[in-house]
Amino acid sequence: MRAIIQRVTEACVRVEGEIKGEISQGLLILLGVEDSDSQEDIDWLSNKIINLRIFNDENGIMNRSLQAINGDILIISQFTLYASTKKGNRPGYIRASKPEFANKMYERFKEKLVAILNKPIQSGVFGADMKVSLINDGPVTIWIDSKDKE
Repeated sequence: MRAIIQRVTEACVRVEGEIKGEISQGLLILLGVEDSDSQEDIDWLSNKIINLRIFNDENGIMNRSLQAINGDILIISQFTLYASTKKGNRPGYIRASKPEFANKMYERFKEKLVAILNKPIQSGVFGADMKVSLINDGPVTIWIDSKDKE
C-alpha cells in the first residue's frame, strides 16, 4: 500500500463539477493498493500517517500530529502510485490492484482512519475522474510505502 500525504490548509475533490469532499487544515492522502496488501498494511499505514509529527507547534517546529491539531483528512484513490516507467514513455500499471480488491482495501483504510480519529473523513469517489485542488502547506509532501518500513 502506498500513500502520498500532503499537509494542506485546504483541499477539495470534485466529480463532474460537484464537490464530493473538502477539508481545511489537515492531510490530503493519495492511496494506491496492490494485490499483496492486507489488513496489516492498513493498520501500519494508517497509524503511521495519523501519528506523523508534521504540523507546526507554537515554535514553528514540525512536532505535532494530525490528532494533536484535530486536523481533517481527504482521501483519494490513486492507482497511478503503482506506475512503472521502466520501459518506454507510457507508464504501466500492472502492480496496481484491480478495482474490486482495491476498492475493498480503500474502504477498509477509510474505516480504520475514522476509527482512530473518532470522526468522519472526507473522500473522493473510487474510480471516478476526479479533480483535486489543494493548498499544500509548507510545502510538506511525504511518500510512504507499507512494504518499505524505514
